[in-house]
Amino acid sequence: MFGRKGKSRKPARRVGWRRVLGWRPSGRALKAGAALAVLVAFGAGGAYLWKAGAIDRVEDFADDLRAGALNASARAGLAIGEVVVEGRERTSARDVLAVLDARRGGPILAFDPHAAKAELETLPWVRRAAVERRLPDTIHVRLEERVPLALWQSRGRFNVIDAEGREIAGVDPAAFARLPVVVGDDAPQHAAALVALLDTEPAMRARVSAAVRVGGRRWNLNLDNGVIVNLPETNAGAAYERLAQLARENGLVERDLVSVDLRLPDRLILRARDASPATPPANSQQRRANRPT
Repeated sequence: MFGRKGKSRKPARRVGWRRVLGWRPSGRALKAGAALAVLVAFGAGGAYLWKAGAIDRVEDFADDLRAGALNASARAGLAIGEVVVEGRERTSARDVLAVLDARRGGPILAFDPHAAKAELETLPWVRRAAVERRLPDTIHVRLEERVPLALWQSRGRFNVIDAEGREIAGVDPAAFARLPVVVGDDAPQHAAALVALLDTEPAMRARVSAAVRVGGRRWNLNLDNGVIVNLPETNAGAAYERLAQLARENGLVERDLVSVDLRLPDRLILRARDASPATPPANSQQRRANRPT
C-alpha cells in the first residue's frame, strides 16, 4: 500500500510484554497475579455486602468466603510447593515439618509464619527461628541452633546446657561427655565465663575434670589426678594463668598434692598428701603389754 507521496508503508509491529514493560512475565508471576485478582474480587464482594448492610450475612459466610478465597488462590498458583530450611544441624527434619504443618499443594496464604516461628522456638535445639512466605509457592525457614557448652551436674543428674546457661531438654548427656562439667546451683549462669577462662590455657583445660561453684562467688577446679585448685573470687584469670605457668615450668600439678590454693595473690598455699597414714594410738592394755620389765 502506498501513502500520499507514493512510499510504501511498513507493516505495523506487534508490541509485546518485553517491549512495553522491559521484561516478559514468567508463568509463576502470571499465576501470582491471577491469584491476587481472585482475592481482590472476594474482597470487593465482602465490601459490597458490608455497605449493603448485610452484616449478619457477612459474619455467617466469613469462614466460607475465606476458605473459598484461599482455595481459589491455591488453584491460581499460590500453593505450597517447597519448604527450604537453613541452619539445621541437630534439629530433626521430621520435627521441623511437623511444626510447620505445611501440606504440599495447600494454600500458602493460609500458612501463618508468625505462629510457625513461635512453635519452632519451642524445639530443644532451636534458639531462634525466622519464617517467611516467599510467593508464590515457597516457605523459607532459617534456624539458629543452640551450641552445647557444658554438662551441669545437679542433684545427681547431668544436663547439657548452652552458652546462655539454659538446659537443652531431651538431650542425652552421654553424647557430650567431652564437655566440661560444672557443679553448683548457679553454675549454669556463670559457665560461659568459666569456659572462656579455661580456653585461655588449653593444656590446663585438658586437665580439668570438673569445676565446682563455691558460695555463688568463685570456682574450685578438680583436676584429673584429684588435685583441687582454689581460684579466687576476683582476678581468677591471673590466678589461672599463674597455675598454668607453674604447671609448665615446675610440674606443679604432677606433685603428690591434695590442693593448690591461689586465692591470695602474693602467696601459693600447697597441701601435700601424707606420705603414710598416721599410726593410731595404742590402747591402755597394749601400752602395758609393751612396757619394758
